[in-house]
Amino acid sequence: MSEEIFDIIRKKYVALTPEEKVRQHIISVLVKDKNIPQSLISVEAQIKVGKLIKRFDILVYDRELKPWMIIECKKEDIVLSPEILNQAIRYNKTTNAPYLFITNGIDFFCFKNNNTTSQLERQEKFPDFPSRIS
Repeated sequence: MSEEIFDIIRKKYVALTPEEKVRQHIISVLVKDKNIPQSLISVEAQIKVGKLIKRFDILVYDRELKPWMIIECKKEDIVLSPEILNQAIRYNKTTNAPYLFITNGIDFFCFKNNNTTSQLERQEKFPDFPSRIS
């Protein structure tokens, strides 16, 4: 029998795979350290990428319920590569979130979409979550 962990977002037990371990750690950081309400976090929901149906790891919504950050999680022994960033970029074409975050639980890269230049700008730290509706 495989080990399981309770996912506070999906409200069910899920298999504790190496990638799930990273995903659950990030969810914990989002809720406990960054004070992001659980109700604004979506986990493994389906999105359409071209003609394919894919699942993103984590999508955080702002307080107006607009996508704010897409998070792609990989297991710890996976090196964060341009291919992983490109995967998040492809998923974000559907969500159009202003922030992209990729992590393996050890390392992370955070990027902000610059709407003026259509370029990604590397962020040195996790951005502050909007505290209120603008």
